[in-house]
Amino acid sequence: MKAWIYKISHLGLWGWFGHRWWSVRYALSSLRMRLSTFWTLTDRNLWYFFGALGIAFTTLGLMMYGTVESEAVDRDLTCLARNVYFEARGEPEIGQKAVVKVTLNRVASSRFPNTICDVVYEKRWDKRRRRYVGAFAWTELDHLPKLKSKKWKQAWRVAEEVYENPQSVELKGALFYHATRIKPRWAKEKERIKKIGNHIFYK
Repeated sequence: MKAWIYKISHLGLWGWFGHRWWSVRYALSSLRMRLSTFWTLTDRNLWYFFGALGIAFTTLGLMMYGTVESEAVDRDLTCLARNVYFEARGEPEIGQKAVVKVTLNRVASSRFPNTICDVVYEKRWDKRRRRYVGAFAWTELDHLPKLKSKKWKQAWRVAEEVYENPQSVELKGALFYHATRIKPRWAKEKERIKKIGNHIFYK
């Protein structure tokens, strides 16, 4: 500390900073010279080899990540589209999109599983029926009806559209729905949002 004060008092503030700046420049110049010498004397082919190897591994990693990501998206869309098809294939398009929105809202909620497929195939214990009950009725069927090409393509398109742009459907945090032909007990405890087609939505 005393040495600093001495230099500042004798060289002046700017002179002291100038002295420090030249010291830094000298150190950087020396480092650059050493690196230049190291590069000149080193076998460059070895560095080129390791550089190419690093680029190859990086490219391979990105490709593998892209493949895994693509497979995850396809899995999500398949589960969403199946839910749309078996839950709402006879509903208007806005009603089908609402089913997708409810599924995505559940994924975002801490009250439900964290992935789309886990939400679609979730089962919970029902005290009244004394068995595990699927969140969506079709997941309990032993034999599912055959997928019809036209309606399946529409279900996939609807699922994809809402998956890519969830904000396109506004349902105010809806997490539940049921068909208008039934009156489940749980509906009395939920806040009704709206009726779309043959479904009533709640949160």
